Amino acid sequence: QVQLVESGGGLVQAGDSLRLSCAVSGRTFTSYDMGWFRQAPGKEREFVASTNLSGTRTDYADSVKGRFSVSRDNTKRRVYLQMNSLKPEDTAVYYCAADVSGDGSYDSWGQGTQVTVSS
Repeated sequence: QVQLVESGGGLVQAGDSLRLSCAVSGRTFTSYDMGWFRQAPGKEREFVASTNLSGTRTDYADSVKGRFSVSRDNTKRRVYLQMNSLKPEDTAVYYCAADVSGDGSYDSWGQGTQVTVSS
């Protein structure tokens, strides 16, 4: 059993930065890959970024490459999403997720944190 709690969302202006944090409790944190997803109003949830067990490999959606950075601190059991040069189209609820089963699918999810970017 894994519990994920996101924080750090808010209302910012275009061009600003935010750092989201995901606190993880439960099963050994270094056992699974972690990801960030987002869902905008009226749209499907989409992949944003991911990091492997050790944090040595990351992956990003094309829409955020060069602006967002994902990292993890295994000693603090946290995953971060640094978001720079935010755009209004980044407005969404952001979710932290874990691939606990190790089968390549994300099976544990947080409750989400709202990010709103005004123009």
